[in-house]
Amino acid sequence: MTTLLSMPHVSLIAQPCALVVQGDLNVNAAAELAAAGVKWLESSRLADVVLDFSGVTKASSAAISVLFEWLRACHSLGIVVTSIALSTPLERLTSLAELDALIGSPNAEA
Repeated sequence: MTTLLSMPHVSLIAQPCALVVQGDLNVNAAAELAAAGVKWLESSRLADVVLDFSGVTKASSAAISVLFEWLRACHSLGIVVTSIALSTPLERLTSLAELDALIGSPNAEA
């Protein structure tokens, strides 16, 4: 387990085959968090990965934006996303935005 980014309200942790976000991911942290995750994905040489947002405390479009940035990176790098874990607030947001199918099938062509 390696901390890739630690900010006052949010952190990004790399596990052997997973990126884990914890805390309050807001718009102020989104770009830096997304970039740190993409950099890790590019250097990881993984065949598959789990994207874990289950520790995100508040629903935020910033969190969804980071998720989609990582999905694009995985697609371009040929990394299979084996699962996406969302916190309850993020599950509600993705349901309201009708993104359930995309998140449920992260490797499907858009």
